[in-house]
Amino acid sequence: MGLSEGFWHHEYWLPPGATWEDMKESADVHYPQPQNLLLCIPGALLLIIVRCIFERTVALPLGRRLGVSDKRRPKVQPNATLEGFYVLLSRTPKKGDLVSLAKQSDLPVRKVETWFRHRRAQDRPGLMKKFCEASWRFTFYFTSFFSALGLLYDKPWFWDHTVCWLKYPQQPLPSALDWFYLLELSFYCSLVATLPFDVKRKDFKEQIIHHIATITLIFVSYCANLIRFGMIVMLVHDASDYILELAKMLHYMKWERVCEAVFIVFAVVFIISRLVIFPLTTYYYFVTKFQLFLLSCLINTFLMVLQLLHIFWSYLIIQMIFSVILHGAKRKDARSDTEESERSEAEDLAKS
Repeated sequence: MGLSEGFWHHEYWLPPGATWEDMKESADVHYPQPQNLLLCIPGALLLIIVRCIFERTVALPLGRRLGVSDKRRPKVQPNATLEGFYVLLSRTPKKGDLVSLAKQSDLPVRKVETWFRHRRAQDRPGLMKKFCEASWRFTFYFTSFFSALGLLYDKPWFWDHTVCWLKYPQQPLPSALDWFYLLELSFYCSLVATLPFDVKRKDFKEQIIHHIATITLIFVSYCANLIRFGMIVMLVHDASDYILELAKMLHYMKWERVCEAVFIVFAVVFIISRLVIFPLTTYYYFVTKFQLFLLSCLINTFLMVLQLLHIFWSYLIIQMIFSVILHGAKRKDARSDTEESERSEAEDLAKS
């Protein structure tokens, strides 16, 4: 048995008793074709191009019209010694480094500290960049959620999850769901590709874990024809994302009262969809109705990873509501001068 044949062996991908022959295509019946997933590469590139055009031609003018503007930040005086340390060694030098740099630059230690603080401020993303990114994600998540809702509302298995498993894996794949799956995979691949260039948040590592888990689940569920289950999972996850991005946009526009109201709506939808609906209905039926085999164990693992992230983010969201909205704590979008690299985006409505 060759490497490719071993990888695609039906015992790994399908429940006991099922083979790839059960998913053989005909003129009238279409099943998932794993090679189609390669289209996610050009799909991701296309989405990145569309995003760049959207941010420049739609989000940027919209942000200006709505009063979004970047704060003026002091420019640092050119200094080759300090700049070299900043770029090559550290953005936040320790006390000993500050003393050494002060001697090398013939400057007081306090001025060196100020130089690094202002230099970090220059590299911080402005409100307009954040607004443009949030606008793009809001547009995609909003379109994705309501498109999925439109595709699923008339499906019996959407309302009764036990129907998801009837006659599995012999469940023909409608072309609309096929293209939707490919679009979702392309989008998350584009997010991974642009992570180094997007606004970096404190939960950067959690975001990478989330994207890897999501991409893996989309890939394996497509190959194993778990499209019905996958569509429901994606819909549940998309239910709150566009509300969060709207709250961010309102925050950058400084419409704080409206922002707080939208954020509370987001918190309610997030907690209900991800801590109630997802584990107690969607995931419950997968565990109880699906036979245990290699792929189901892998899916279980990644679903548990997502659930742990849901709990982590729910804690931050609840903490945000109590500390900022209910107790009236001061919210900051731009991070403080001294701790800008350490502040969590939970404090500026950026958790998802």
